Amino acid sequence: MITPADASQIHVPGPSHPVQLLITSATIALVMGAGAIAGCLGALLGIGGGVFLVPFLQFVVGLPLNVAAGVGLMTVIATSSVVSAGSAGRRLVNLKLGMLLQVAASSSALTAALLVVRLPQKTLYLMFSAVTAIIAVLMLTRLERRNVILDASVEPGMLGGRFYEEESGREVVYRTRRISSALGVSLVAGFVSGSLGIGGGILQVPALNAWCGVPLRAAAATSAVMIGVTAVSSAPLYFARGDLSAPLAAAAVLGVLVGSRAGFWFGGRARAKWLKLLMAGVLGFVSMTYLVKILS
Repeated sequence: MITPADASQIHVPGPSHPVQLLITSATIALVMGAGAIAGCLGALLGIGGGVFLVPFLQFVVGLPLNVAAGVGLMTVIATSSVVSAGSAGRRLVNLKLGMLLQVAASSSALTAALLVVRLPQKTLYLMFSAVTAIIAVLMLTRLERRNVILDASVEPGMLGGRFYEEESGREVVYRTRRISSALGVSLVAGFVSGSLGIGGGILQVPALNAWCGVPLRAAAATSAVMIGVTAVSSAPLYFARGDLSAPLAAAAVLGVLVGSRAGFWFGGRARAKWLKLLMAGVLGFVSMTYLVKILS
């Protein structure tokens, strides 16, 4: 048994039995590095860093899913806070659309946080794997499609928007369609966020882009604002149940604050096509990881 002088042992309750976790300075550094990668992906794609961090905490650090989800929610809140401040000035965030969809997402996230302790872990794994696989395929079908109108004189409508796009070198306009579909997806996304701690952006961003006519960058920025509010609605329940490791959450959040800055830098320079490919690759990898876990 490793008992280094700089280690501390904390009590991490699992869904059915307690788990004793030995946290060392190396573990903290590892989680901080993973948080930086999660923050970069979260800022770049608007999907919330939890989609990378939660599997990492489970399969590398050894946390049970409920505790990994609690830490993941903390990083989602941190990513959302940083992205909100950085994107608002570039007019990428569509606040009207985000506030409308947030009502559905927050209510389902709270419901999920209440029900998650009653769901079998393999059911959660299967849900995680299926959701990420479906969204990965959806993004691959959208590689060459763009939802921008290059004529800046066109009115965007009540829930549309306009922003300066580096890729086009001009101000572009978009119109939001199929609001009822977006509300339905937000309900599902909120449940995914509250039960898995990964941020509902993995559903919201592709749905807004593929079905609702919102460009990927605007969808990512709007989703980044929403997922923080969604996470806040369910995170207190994880804390109240003790499903949260404060040292690991703090390390992950510090990493997120650094990684988010890198995500901003890459996001402003990358083509939308490459961002979609990156999202599909990340989600495909996560889906395969959980599928292997189910079958093992």
